[in-house]
Amino acid sequence: MNTATAGSRVNRTRWLTLIGTIITQFALGSVYTWSLFNGQLSTKLDTSISQVAFSFGLLSLGLAVASSVAGKLQERFGVRNVTIAAGLLMAVGLMMTSQADNLFMLYLSAGVLVGLADGAGYLMTLSNCVKWFPERKGVISACAIGAYGLGSLGFKFICSYLLSVYSLETTFMIWGGLAMSMIVFGALLMKEAPVQQANTSKTSQQSRDYSLAQSMRLPQYWMLALMFLTACMSGLYVIGVAKDIGENMVNLSAQTAASAVTIIAIANLSGRLVLGVLSDKVARIRVITLAQVVSLAGMSILLFSHMSESSFFIAIACVAFSFGGTITVYPSLVSDFFGLNNLTKNYGVIYLGFGIGSVMGSLIASLFGGFTVTFSLIMALLVISLLMSATIRMPHKPAEAKKALQHA
Repeated sequence: MNTATAGSRVNRTRWLTLIGTIITQFALGSVYTWSLFNGQLSTKLDTSISQVAFSFGLLSLGLAVASSVAGKLQERFGVRNVTIAAGLLMAVGLMMTSQADNLFMLYLSAGVLVGLADGAGYLMTLSNCVKWFPERKGVISACAIGAYGLGSLGFKFICSYLLSVYSLETTFMIWGGLAMSMIVFGALLMKEAPVQQANTSKTSQQSRDYSLAQSMRLPQYWMLALMFLTACMSGLYVIGVAKDIGENMVNLSAQTAASAVTIIAIANLSGRLVLGVLSDKVARIRVITLAQVVSLAGMSILLFSHMSESSFFIAIACVAFSFGGTITVYPSLVSDFFGLNNLTKNYGVIYLGFGIGSVMGSLIASLFGGFTVTFSLIMALLVISLLMSATIRMPHKPAEAKKALQHA
């Protein structure tokens, strides 16, 4: 086989992998329609909406935990097999949810099983796809994570329609079957990314890949982890309570405050696309700095100003834009610091910050009461993160470190 044919085949494989990843991510993103079901599940189980909604907190935690171990599963079984298994587990979780008649069953099926399935597929397929396109990591992350975000929007209409035509139980069954079909079909288009060769050019910022153990011994790893946790905590908390902020702090009507959901969806997606594309043109850590400044602007409005309707919408749009952009740029940023080959594992542990961040804001708010304490803590963490992003440096290349020791 000549070089041109081999190159053409590789190119076809990587584009098919991208298409498969986008389809899979769209289906995995469907879990973010969960709030549509809270009311009916609350009536069915004869329990409060807050107890039902806790299942989504468990789902977020399960997602983060599964993401952190997906690299190990991929090593053993391959990206295609793990993705197919994730699709099957998601269908089982949703079908079990349709039969749940108590809170424990709901937490197990919708929380644990669906969360683990979503996490196993999400980060691994994203990392694998990014490895296929080392020259345009930012754009590829934006495509994959944008599809995940669009999945929540697309399935919002699908599930709303199903609920209007079918029973709650049948809707869960159809959702499970549809998501599984899309994930399995997407998996069949994917191929394992080849091992990246070290780049020896002068422009290369990195001369080797760091294993998870090596990465975790570096201060840069924990600086990136804290910055990611802060972004997730601010984004997930404000997104989760945006409607309540509008009603209680700005005195908006319930209907006007509900418009926050649309503003957040648009800003979130814009952040993913704009900052994802930008991250291929300027240093990614500077893109994170920009995201932090935008988030700080939004939090400052929430904390220090007497908000009007328009300033409230600007504030939550800033936070959602920053959050969407940060989670899009971060996989590529981690690969810049620690290499592409171990990205799933290295980013997996950092991604636990998503699960911790999803519960931290709500926990602090419930312990200390009201929004102000939580906003103040987020503000302080954002300032610390901004200082970190301005001062963090790439890990020394092993050769450079050796030379430095010899000259010392």
